[in-house]
Amino acid sequence: MREYEIMLILPPEADEALVGTAVDRITAVVSTSGGTVGNIDRWGRRRFAYEINDQHEGYYVVVKFSAEPASQTELERVLNLADEVTRFKVTVVPTPSSKTSKKTASPASA
Repeated sequence: MREYEIMLILPPEADEALVGTAVDRITAVVSTSGGTVGNIDRWGRRRFAYEINDQHEGYYVVVKFSAEPASQTELERVLNLADEVTRFKVTVVPTPSSKTSKKTASPASA
C-alpha cells in the first residue's frame, strides 16, 4: 500500500455537512479497496490566487490515506463526478529512503 494525500477545494459556503459528504466519498472508495483513511485536516476558507468557476475563495480540506495504487483511478472518477468538489489533487507522500545519502567532498582548491 502507498501513502497518499489529497487536497480538496469545496465551495466557500461549505458547511460541516458538505465537508462530511466529501470526506465520506473518499472513505468509501478507499475502504472498498482495503485502504485506510488517516488524518483529515480542515484548513477552512482561503482566497484563491486566481478565479476558479467565478469564485474567489474556497474551503480547503486535506486528507491523508493509504491505499493500493489501483484505487486512485476510482477515487479520481468519483471526485470528478461529485458536484460539491471544485478542484482536487492527489499526491503520493514520499517515503524516506533507506539508503543513506553520501556527500561527496569537493576537491580543495589550492
